[in-house]
Amino acid sequence: MKKAFFASIAVLFIVWFFTLPVLADDKDTLVRFKGGIGVHPVSNVSGTATNPPTNTIFPEVTRNVVRGVNPAGQIWVIEDLDARVKTNGDIKVRGKGLILGGGNNAGRATGQFVFATLICESAGFIERNTNTAGVPLTANGDFEIDDVLTPLPAGGCASPMLLIRNADPTSLAWFAVGILDD
Repeated sequence: MKKAFFASIAVLFIVWFFTLPVLADDKDTLVRFKGGIGVHPVSNVSGTATNPPTNTIFPEVTRNVVRGVNPAGQIWVIEDLDARVKTNGDIKVRGKGLILGGGNNAGRATGQFVFATLICESAGFIERNTNTAGVPLTANGDFEIDDVLTPLPAGGCASPMLLIRNADPTSLAWFAVGILDD
């Protein structure tokens, strides 16, 4: 009887010992993203086409601008994205398969570098960035970011949006957006 009791206590202690760091780790998590959506540069098209049927140019094209950040000029897709931001600004992002979804280089990443931007506001946007020099995309579009956001997030993150962006300083366009993990 005593052996079973002490064995049960030992098992509970072991479970508690290994679970505690995970629970403490979750406590300092500001926001998580699981999965991602690649960019489509056009949000919508309206108006009447000119010169149909041979030349269908639409006069009203709305770019897919997200919280003040312009889209890439071509469609991009992403296979997987996992990101975690801590309250102290530490951010870890793992992306898989961020590649072009259109044009002559469809199905490839072509030497781009990417960085992450967290925007917590639904208006009056503040861009909290990892190092804008970025990290390289592998040939198949994989990347990892392990950095600290600047400026640091303060006072929570009421409306989180995570953008994966082109590190080219002439562009800084977004390639993918994280899906919020509640």
